[in-house]
Amino acid sequence: MKVCDRNWQQVEAYLKTDDRAILPLGSTEQHAQLSLSVDTILSEKISVDAAEPLGIPVFPAVPYGITPYFLSYPGTISLRQETYIRLVRDILDGLRHQGFRRILIVNGHGGNQPAGSLAIEWMADNPDTSVKFHNWWNAPLTLAKVQEIDPVASHASWMENFPWTRLADVVLPTQQKPMVDLAYMRALSPDKVKALLGDGNFGGYYQRSDEEMQAIWDVAVEETRALLEGGWA
Repeated sequence: MKVCDRNWQQVEAYLKTDDRAILPLGSTEQHAQLSLSVDTILSEKISVDAAEPLGIPVFPAVPYGITPYFLSYPGTISLRQETYIRLVRDILDGLRHQGFRRILIVNGHGGNQPAGSLAIEWMADNPDTSVKFHNWWNAPLTLAKVQEIDPVASHASWMENFPWTRLADVVLPTQQKPMVDLAYMRALSPDKVKALLGDGNFGGYYQRSDEEMQAIWDVAVEETRALLEGGWA
């Protein structure tokens, strides 16, 4: 359940019987022809779909992340690492203060990885609370399903093109874009990254069938739900 669809009394009642919660992490950044909010849309939806049968509250996705390499693309917003760490720490502090003791962070953006290190540090300071950090898109079962369908998959390619991330008025290219040299790209300034990538797709086809995408989504939901159901300290 989304907490935006509940009031405080309902959350209070929930906490009398359960102490699990989900915090999705997203980003606002270029995704070629897809929505600028791909990472936020996907992290929140995977959280809601996984939590729904369990009745676990999903807090609003953090819509901004760490993405300095895309700053030359209009619409991309990046937080400094120290700002982001403080933001996530404050949210975790707030969740614990409210009584949540088992928190699943569902991350939708690779640049947000410092939040995973923070979670470990934060648990050392708060040993009564357990936090799991979950990169949903490259978790073992989900990544295996992606690779089974098409091993050439990357940022802003078909693997992020779901019915809920594409834009209705945009026509997608049909060719398979060659994969970029990621090591080389990471050594470039934002302007040079844009010059190298062009539209922003790292490599791969721009779209695959909705049936294939649903198959990936089903695996991702089940893999995320399994983290909610077991393995807590």
